[in-house]
Amino acid sequence: MSLNIKSNYENDSNEWVVALNGELDISCANKLKEELYKAVDEKFADVVIDMTNLEYIDSTGIGVLVGLMKKLRTDGKDIKISKAKDNVKRIFKITGLDQIISMEG
Repeated sequence: MSLNIKSNYENDSNEWVVALNGELDISCANKLKEELYKAVDEKFADVVIDMTNLEYIDSTGIGVLVGLMKKLRTDGKDIKISKAKDNVKRIFKITGLDQIISMEG
């Protein structure tokens, strides 16, 4: 399975909403990284990763999100995870990232 990425800048909330659909693993992590960095370079703002339709994430995908978090936080912005499925939430809990990245829903 592949990963579909849909990003949209929300003027009302001044944040990027990035919806992920599929599986985030080593085969598509660079694609996500390019999309995320392109978005924040275009308009530097908070990023909300909508994981409603994300079925799987591996360590490479986690690495992309951590890299983005570091980039955003150096300039006062942040990343949030929204609506992750239980199996995806478990990865964040195992790695301790649920303590440093805000998870909603």
